Amino acid sequence: MSVADQGKAPLLSVRGLTVSVRDRGVLRPLVADLDFDLHPGETLAIAGESGSGKSITSLALMGLLPNNVTVSAGQMLLDGTDLGALSEARLREMRGSRIAMIFQEPMTSLNPVQTIGTQLTEAIRAHEPVSRRKARQAATEALRQVRIPEPERRMGQYPHELSGGMRQRVMIAMALALRPALLIADEPTTALDVTVQQEVLDLLRDLQRETGTAVILITHDMGVVAETADRVVVMQAGRMVESGPTARIFDAPRASYTRELLAAVPRLGAGRLRAMPAPPETPQPVARLTDVSVRFDIGANLIGRPTHQVHAVNGVSFDIRPGETFGLVGESGCGKSTIAKALTGLVPHGGRIEVQGAVIDRSSRAARKAGCRDMQMVFQDPMAALDPRMKVGDAVAEPLLIHGIGDHAARQARAAELFERVGLTRDQMSRYPHEFSGGQRQRICVARALALKPRLIICDESVSALDVSVQARVLTLLEELKAELGMSYLFISHDMAVVENVVDRVAVMYLGQIVEMGSRDQVFGDPRHPYTKRILNAVPVPDPAQRGMRVPSPPREIPSPIHPMGTRPASVPLRDMGEGHLVAQ
Repeated sequence: MSVADQGKAPLLSVRGLTVSVRDRGVLRPLVADLDFDLHPGETLAIAGESGSGKSITSLALMGLLPNNVTVSAGQMLLDGTDLGALSEARLREMRGSRIAMIFQEPMTSLNPVQTIGTQLTEAIRAHEPVSRRKARQAATEALRQVRIPEPERRMGQYPHELSGGMRQRVMIAMALALRPALLIADEPTTALDVTVQQEVLDLLRDLQRETGTAVILITHDMGVVAETADRVVVMQAGRMVESGPTARIFDAPRASYTRELLAAVPRLGAGRLRAMPAPPETPQPVARLTDVSVRFDIGANLIGRPTHQVHAVNGVSFDIRPGETFGLVGESGCGKSTIAKALTGLVPHGGRIEVQGAVIDRSSRAARKAGCRDMQMVFQDPMAALDPRMKVGDAVAEPLLIHGIGDHAARQARAAELFERVGLTRDQMSRYPHEFSGGQRQRICVARALALKPRLIICDESVSALDVSVQARVLTLLEELKAELGMSYLFISHDMAVVENVVDRVAVMYLGQIVEMGSRDQVFGDPRHPYTKRILNAVPVPDPAQRGMRVPSPPREIPSPIHPMGTRPASVPLRDMGEGHLVAQ
């Protein structure tokens, strides 16, 4: 935003905003006394951890608060019109035409039974008196503006036929089709891979420059804030603790909470300061994968036989050494989580998988059960991984019950010991999952994974849904457990800054195959494969001084992993560049 723009009247002026929830007949504030201004063409970031009031603020501005939540005080003036005083009919007119919103998860925001074209034209015709043909032309042009290839063909597709990045582009096209004065983006890139995140943020920046739309960016990713925002509002527990220009917030934060938030942000390059040699190669690794492939049959011909196969994993080989954290990185659909499922025997696979010298065999139930003793998993969403009807103490003790280890008293004692080990108390064992924060629930999942004293723990995006400070505490816990118990980790993530700070060795996957593998310093300090360079270049840097220094990568479509029956993708051989640094040729 230019100096001239700063002298203009604000587009949006929020004064003393208080949003309260009615709980047992009592009003309890979720957001209290919030003040900020937003000028035309400006990007304002509202940052903070879960529960700070960021999303509630955006829903209040849109008039989309739940029935038991109300604006109990304050004003939200958009060009002088108080949004809180408008009727639902008037608000409906404003949404889309004057104020629009992009939600975090595009798949839940798009109607799965309607085509992209139907949803876009419906949004346009709801606010403009145009014919269906004119609305369809405008919708196609909106898709073209957000750089979606073949927009005419995409108009006839359904949301599930598009990638996550494409779906988010459709949401942006829908939000900007009527050129609103204000766009609210609520965690628009949290669920996206780092390269897709870069493309979406670059797109938003370009569209904002062309249309002059003001943007409120709601996020807990301080790297995204540093790269996109003109000013920042930092919130904690429903209150604004600090606000100011982005450069000042990062260079000289005044509030202790802001300093803690910035200190917890993982930074690419910081991991190399952790001078820790990788565990030596041993004849008996904890896990060894040899030429592993996973394929899924799809389609059907006239007699019901499959016509195509999804080649999710194609000829992958690596081993995990005792006491090592081995990282698997890559974009969604590259095969990371499928490898985790193959390791745990949840999907059929070709090739050979060994854990502690024993071959993983899906055909034998006893072998699968025995394999669970040596290998456990911590999933991405701890709330979905815990039974909401089971007390957390029983959930942690359940693996011992399944394997017939100890009596009830011994299992409860072991669970209590694990609770204390992960930083919780014995008193909390009698509570249910909904009574804990996200970070505490993930600690419970870690405790459950430790119950059988496994040699290998698979962490599948286990910290990606957590706030940065909670994420830092969980990662520190995992590091302490590794040092204390000598276990190994398979750490799966698309967050390159987190990966660099925790792994000893790392493999980069693309379209079901490994394209680069080596020690942390080899892959992050001297990347050789173009794809590795691309994803490292896309990592947002939490430093406003470096804004604009990154060369944006052009958008590209990832080739399809689907092939006709009887054909398979070509395998890419890995060449040793020296000291075990393997790169696809």
